[in-house]
Amino acid sequence: MTDTDTYDVLVIGGGPAGLSAALNLGRSLMRVLVVDADRPRNAATLNSHGFLTRDGVPPHELRRIARDELAAYPNIEMRTRVRVLELARSNAGGEMDADGQPPRFTASIGRKDPTDTVTAHSVLLATGLRETLPDVPNLRGFYGISLFSCAACDAWELRGRRLALIGTTDDLADRARLIARWTEDLTVFTHGADTVTAEEEAELAVAGVAVVRCPISELVGDRGRIEAIGLDDGTVIEVDGGFVRPEWETDLSFLRDFAPSVDDDGHLITDRSGRTDVPGLYAAGDAAIPGPQQLIVAAGAGARVASVMVQDAVGIASAH
Repeated sequence: MTDTDTYDVLVIGGGPAGLSAALNLGRSLMRVLVVDADRPRNAATLNSHGFLTRDGVPPHELRRIARDELAAYPNIEMRTRVRVLELARSNAGGEMDADGQPPRFTASIGRKDPTDTVTAHSVLLATGLRETLPDVPNLRGFYGISLFSCAACDAWELRGRRLALIGTTDDLADRARLIARWTEDLTVFTHGADTVTAEEEAELAVAGVAVVRCPISELVGDRGRIEAIGLDDGTVIEVDGGFVRPEWETDLSFLRDFAPSVDDDGHLITDRSGRTDVPGLYAAGDAAIPGPQQLIVAAGAGARVASVMVQDAVGIASAH
């Protein structure tokens, strides 16, 4: 274990929210440490979209550019391919330590075992989400190439084609209504799950959207380009691309002795400025309500929270 070091802010997560926050915190003369496991949720995505000046840039390239920019600031440090294994708070039960100082956070950092310990006056959770895809055979081979999760991010490239929507969650009908904006040929596949009500199915039928409830036996295609969906009953439906509704969860297992509030979906509850209900602990990006976001939205959230953290550090009251 190396000697403990103290930072103004520990940013956990090196996606657009965390990197944007780190940049703005660093420019405000904060001493910042970014810890990133380097396992982004969009690792399978070939190109990112909707980010002004970077439309179509691969996500890994966007991260590389951001890291290069952060490297120009001597008060910003970045550690990659490691993660925070445990985060503790010096006074889990109150807003001040026994010496009258604001609580500090202690983080054990490493891959599988701790190799370093650092402290920070405040922490930004920009950890993103864990993603679980529907249990459909060979789905992973098409994900990020011809099947996507974000309509706002990728529907433009699929406009006007025969599209599929695959999922087993209760919001599948709402997602179908959204995706139908880009195509007149959409089929919803529930993979045997009873997640689309009869009333919703009737409404979708009026809009020209078909609902298929039979389980999926295979996805047919070549080199990530989907061509058809095979069903257990032998039916084969041709498609040119589509969308998947994953399930997401926030991993807060590394928090010790304290737990910020989360909503029913596991997303961190914050005020409008990114503060959780744990003093000194903030959140931005996919891990916070409303959940998965476009990259540019997450980056904006990171910048906003950074501004609030600076104001809080100097005692300036800002909106809750």
